Amino acid sequence: MAEHAEATPAARVVEVLRRHGLTIAVAESLTGGLLVADLVSVPGASAVVRGGVVAYATDLKAALLGVDPELLDAVGAIHPDVAKQMAAGVRARLSADIGVATTGAAGPDPQDGHAPGEVWLGFAIGDEVTAVGLALGGDRAAIRGDTVSESLLRLRQLLPE
Repeated sequence: MAEHAEATPAARVVEVLRRHGLTIAVAESLTGGLLVADLVSVPGASAVVRGGVVAYATDLKAALLGVDPELLDAVGAIHPDVAKQMAAGVRARLSADIGVATTGAAGPDPQDGHAPGEVWLGFAIGDEVTAVGLALGGDRAAIRGDTVSESLLRLRQLLPE
């Protein structure tokens, strides 16, 4: 990889995945493909990135990712359990070692009673499926961009050295 690319969070994630022979799949809602686009912008990403699913509409989270429709009916799309099921679902459906998911409200208006900036990240790594909540500020673009940055930062912390 080029020296400049190595400095980016996405490049660091791709390098760690490549070094450990791991693959990744991404399920995105509020980020609308920005996270997987950041990963595939790294030279050599094709060795580790299996793909991404943009399930922006709530019903697609169930249809494409296997999120429990009853859970979605009960709590909506912005919830830690939804993020976890999205991550596990994309990992299984795209046959990857790791699944990462983003769901939340980017604004400018609240969504289903959730304020802009309320975001849940899901991570499915090995036997662990976890969710991390974020409270982000700024406009829609800032919330979406910060969600991508935080996803990569948190993922890097969860990966082996």
